Amino acid sequence: QVQLVESGGGLVQAGGSLRLSCAASGRTFSSYAMGWFRQAPGKEREFVSAITWSGGTLYYADSVKGRFNISRDNAKNTVYLQMNSLKPEDTAVYYCAARGTQVIVTTTRGYDFWGQGTQVTVSS
Repeated sequence: QVQLVESGGGLVQAGGSLRLSCAASGRTFSSYAMGWFRQAPGKEREFVSAITWSGGTLYYADSVKGRFNISRDNAKNTVYLQMNSLKPEDTAVYYCAARGTQVIVTTTRGYDFWGQGTQVTVSS
C-alpha cells in the first residue's frame, strides 16, 4: 500500500507558475512509476505527466509539453510537478498516482494508488 498526499495548489494568474508536490509513504516509493492527472469540473480525469522510478523516462500530455516539468526525489519520497506559463484551461484538481511497474501509461486504470488531489485555479 502507498499513501499519497498532494500539496502546492492554489490560485495564480495566467502566465504564472506553481509547483505541486506529492509525498508518498508506505511501500518502497522508488519502485513505483509516478503520474500526475487532472480533472476539471464536468470533465473526465486526464493524464498530465509521468516519470519512471529512476527519473530516466518522462512523458507529457501535448497540452502541457514545454510548460510543465515532472521530477522526483526518491530520497524524500516525493514527486514534483513544476507548472509554468499557466493558462486558465489548466484549472483543475490535480492528482498524483503510483503505478507498480515501470512502464508508463496514460490511463487512470493503469495506476494503483491515488492521492486526494489539490486544486489549481488559474485566473485570466
